[in-house]
Amino acid sequence: MRMHKALFTALALSVGITVSAQTNEMVIQTKKLGAPIQSTMYGLFFEDINYGADGGLYAELVKNRSFEFPQNLMGWKTFGNVSLQEDGPFERNPHYVRLANPEHAHKRTGLENEGFFGVGVKQGEEYRFSVWARLPEGGKESKIRVELVKTNSMGEQHGFATQDVVINSTEWKKYQVILKPNITEPKSVLRIFLASNTTVDLEHVSLFPVDTWKGHENGLRKDLAQALADIKPGVFRFPGGCIVEGTDLETRYDWKKSVGPVENRPINENRWHYTFPHRFYPDYYQSYGMGFYEFFLLSKEIGAEPLPVLSCGLACQFQNNNMDAHVPTCELDSYIQDALDLIEFANGDVSTKWGKLRADMGHPESFNLKFIGIGNEQWGPEYPEHLEPFIKAIRKAYPDIKIIGSSGPDSEGKQFDYLWPEMKRLKADLVDEHFYRPEKWFLEQGARYDNYDRKGPKVFAGEYACHGKGKKWNHFNAALLEAAFMTGLERNADIVHMATYAPLFAHVEGWQWRPDMIWFDNLNCVRTVSYYVQQLFALNKGSHTLNLTMNNKNVTGAEGQNGLFASAVWEEADQTYIVKVANTSNNSQPITLNFSGLKKNNKLSNGVCIKLRSQDLDKDNTIENPDAIVPQESNVSIDGHIFNAELEPHTFTVYKFEKR
Repeated sequence: MRMHKALFTALALSVGITVSAQTNEMVIQTKKLGAPIQSTMYGLFFEDINYGADGGLYAELVKNRSFEFPQNLMGWKTFGNVSLQEDGPFERNPHYVRLANPEHAHKRTGLENEGFFGVGVKQGEEYRFSVWARLPEGGKESKIRVELVKTNSMGEQHGFATQDVVINSTEWKKYQVILKPNITEPKSVLRIFLASNTTVDLEHVSLFPVDTWKGHENGLRKDLAQALADIKPGVFRFPGGCIVEGTDLETRYDWKKSVGPVENRPINENRWHYTFPHRFYPDYYQSYGMGFYEFFLLSKEIGAEPLPVLSCGLACQFQNNNMDAHVPTCELDSYIQDALDLIEFANGDVSTKWGKLRADMGHPESFNLKFIGIGNEQWGPEYPEHLEPFIKAIRKAYPDIKIIGSSGPDSEGKQFDYLWPEMKRLKADLVDEHFYRPEKWFLEQGARYDNYDRKGPKVFAGEYACHGKGKKWNHFNAALLEAAFMTGLERNADIVHMATYAPLFAHVEGWQWRPDMIWFDNLNCVRTVSYYVQQLFALNKGSHTLNLTMNNKNVTGAEGQNGLFASAVWEEADQTYIVKVANTSNNSQPITLNFSGLKKNNKLSNGVCIKLRSQDLDKDNTIENPDAIVPQESNVSIDGHIFNAELEPHTFTVYKFEKR
């Protein structure tokens, strides 16, 4: 009898295991909450690549507005009597143009700006033209005519928004008028005529939409900033990756040049303009118009913790193998001081030097900076040698600031294995990991952080994106695998404190790197499927992790798990269980969600299901069809604490149930 009973039990267990495997039963333990999920868990990484700043998020429509490109009139066409001068009112931007009478009464003097792939304007919107101008000594009142010009298919030019500006002083002054186009035109040019017989000097020629993000005059493009805000990011990293280092030390991003009056911020060479010969943009420079003050302000306005990253004195190591190209460790004092001064700029009292500058720029309150990154993708012994004095100085002056180091450019391998112990030795608070990897890598990394050392630094997954084999562009399958991988980030929220997809922006006519999260042209933007994956995780991140297993194992896409990846969280604020499941397989998968451990008087209300799926794995949203693949929400019913569903192939789903 005992033998029969044991055999029956074994058979039942065997059948149970088989049924569980067939139905993919996922058990969510509700009795005990897991690790708290950091507010910074899902965020944004910004870099001025793909015309992400000038020509993109920064709403300025004029290229080379202060005539400071190495070829001073790049982006401009001149006609008539135009000369370049270099004794202007702004120390860091000394060049300006002088418009004088043409030699013949029927000729004209003026100039045109091509903008960024054209000057894009919308019908009925207002655009603020501004210019610093003066009359030469003893000059009489002068006038310039400002207009937006469209060229039709016949080559004929038509001005469709025109205003006159009267210049009436021999002192440099800022003048402005409002242009209101009566048509929508993505590729107009800005034309300025000398409209009188009197010579006039022009500097810092600018054109902004009046309706910028939050209405700031030196503002951001509203639709692109709104797309960032709609993610509800927890952290905002800036000003980038490789541009922090620069091709050489002279062209590294220097935050001190990016603050103060915008007219006196110098240009900086963008290291991306020549990096890829097949995507070569010799007119790609940083105006610093969107500088560190604007980055801090944007972080505050979208509700994200600011995370600035600074140079550690090493230029881009991909482009500089010779140590002579880098700052010797004994000469790092000015770089370290830059880091200390940045913290003062962000947090310092208005009585301090840099806190006063922040206040003078319009923000007397602290930006409450908590994190700082030192170095980007450095490697080798030279990186910890350069990082260590930064850590010592910052710890001494600002012990509460969390410092982020790097594990180099690779997700594994020699440099990665060397740097992680070094970051532990130096007691970095977080380590920035980067991985641009193919589909196979993402499918194999579901359990990446399950066995990380919990006693060392936390993880910042600072740059990642799935790059399809032979498909290094945005497509649905890449986004799906990113979602699958992110369930592993979420499950390990005790060790992973930040994650940011990269790159963020790309102009459809000016990109150097893809895939990217948000694409745009001069008038429109499109949120890719990768964008919606990030948004779904950020909007449903929960307050605590929950243990979720299938056959007592984490659901990581491992063998026997039918291509499934899953994680679960609890949201304390609205008493909601949230389960994320990615089906990366070619087959529909029956799944069961078993919310184990609920008390008898606790019931789950009918919930919602949010799905992201496509039958065409190579498809994505485009400028022409921005809503081709977007999350679809529906109501679902649950029976007690058990939920059953059929999950279509190649589908990412978020299930939400409220506890009553």
